[in-house]
This record gives sequence, C-alpha cells and structure tokens, in this order.
Amino acid sequence: MREERIIEIEQLCDEGAWSEADARLSGARRSLNQDNSFRSALMLSPQQIKHLLKIPRLEAECIMLNLEDGVSEALKPKALRLCAAVLSELPTCKQKLVVRVNALDEGGEAEIRYLNRFMPDAIRIPKVRSVQDVQRALELVEAPIGLHLSIETKEAWLALSTLRIDERVEVMYLGILDLFADLHLPQSLITPNNPAMHYLLSHFLLTCKAMGVKPVSFVVQEYRNEALFAQWLELERSMGFESKGCIAPAQVVLVHHYFGCDSEALRRAQSIIALFEQHAALGVSGFVDERYGFIDEPIYKGALSMVRTCKENR
Repeated sequence: MREERIIEIEQLCDEGAWSEADARLSGARRSLNQDNSFRSALMLSPQQIKHLLKIPRLEAECIMLNLEDGVSEALKPKALRLCAAVLSELPTCKQKLVVRVNALDEGGEAEIRYLNRFMPDAIRIPKVRSVQDVQRALELVEAPIGLHLSIETKEAWLALSTLRIDERVEVMYLGILDLFADLHLPQSLITPNNPAMHYLLSHFLLTCKAMGVKPVSFVVQEYRNEALFAQWLELERSMGFESKGCIAPAQVVLVHHYFGCDSEALRRAQSIIALFEQHAALGVSGFVDERYGFIDEPIYKGALSMVRTCKENR
C-alpha cells in the first residue's frame, strides 16, 4: 500500500479540492476477498488516517470502514474519499474490507454509487427495515460486491428470517445498542447473564444459520473491560457463534483466542470421521466405539462441520 498516495488524498480533501481528489483516485478493479470465515470484524473510522495506514499490519480478519457512527457529518465527504483511496491501494488484501455506509436515505445511496467503482469486498447497510430495503440495496450495490446487513431496528428483527432474498446477502451483524433503543429497552439489560440477551443471541444465531447467512455478534463498547468482553465471548462460543465485532486491537486478540480451534476437539472429530468412514465402507452406519460412544451419520456430519470450521479459521 502506497501510504503517500493516501496522505495526498487527505491533503487534497483538507484543502477542499474534492474534484482533484476524485480525479487522482484510481478505480482499478480489485480481486475481491469473498471469504466469510472471519472471526474478528474491527471497526475503523476512515477519518483517522493513522488507523488506515495500519490496515495491512492489523490482526483483524475483517476491517469495517465505518462511515456511519464513526464519522461526524462534516467529515463524511473526506472519509468517503479516504475509503476509496485505501481500496485503490489494496487491489488484493488478506483481510476482508467492508465499508459500512450510512442509511440509504441518509447519504448511503450516494455513498454506494461512489464506492462501487472502488470495489470493496462488501458494503454493510445499516437501519434495514424490510425486504424492500434489501432489494433496493441489491440494486444499488454492483455485483459481485457482497451485501451485509445490520439488524438494528424492530422491523428488521421481526422480518429477520425473510431478509436473505439473494445469495449476495452473506453476512448479518447484530446492532445491539440501536436495536435496544428502537425497542425502548434500557441498555442496562445488556449483560451476559440476562435471559433476554440469551434469547436474543440464540434467535439471531439460529435464524441466520438457517438462512445460510454468517451471524456476527455485537460490539462491546467498554473496550478497556477485557474481563467483560471475555464473558461475552465465553457465552457466545457456548452458543455457537464464530465471529464478533470489535473496536480495539486487544478485543481482536481475545476473539481469536475464544473462537479459535480447540486442538483436542479437533483430534476427536478427525478420529470420529476416520472411524465412521471405515465402518461405512463395510456397510455399517451406526456403531459403538469404546472412546467416543455411539457414532452414526449425524455425529459424523457434526465432526465434518467442526473440521471444516477449524480449517477456515486457520
């Protein structure tokens, strides 16, 4: 990544030379990263150039360039062009580069039209409320760019199982603070031991999985409270989550630790696969093993799924 080019675009924006900045930006086609096995999705504010320049060295597996909450209204035009500069300078990238635009009727439509030629790996749409909103987003976001949705309104929550109207809808993020505000629920309820949170997380997870969409759990704002963050990760891992939003590099490290592959569980799954396939070759689809108990096809499929997940997360 040519850092001097991004710094040049920043300087032009600071001078108000918008047309010149646009002319200097390359719209060369990128090789899209279509891998959605990422565990960590790190929010970055594109108005902070010092953060943008660190992207190639960050451990996060997904970088979320946040044009919405992370940028003041006055700085959004500059942040949009800095997003474009980063994309132009990273034609290939090991991390998934996603741009979170503003709501479609609050500047998001224009942002998408601007970003299409710079080809982010995906565009994340906030404040989705209906299938019609998703259809509109699909018409705006040029293929093969992926479409990610924020579930943060009461209407989206009620319509959750209907929102994947196209295979390009590949990831959904739980926007817990906005969702609670829309439901008129106090944020004090957002604790790891609250049954309402257990229901909300499990419903979101299972519905997304049933649709074939990747579910990403919510961002924890208290980024210095690593003990609290670890509590959430322990809970979410026990439920079956594999990915979480982050706002600090220290959170990324914890996500990778908790959502990494358990070496002992992996060995167990590999042994079950080998045993089942040996018996299946003899026409036996259900049997008892001294170490692992009863093994049949559902147990075998579960082992295959676990091994596949471990390979994706390496």
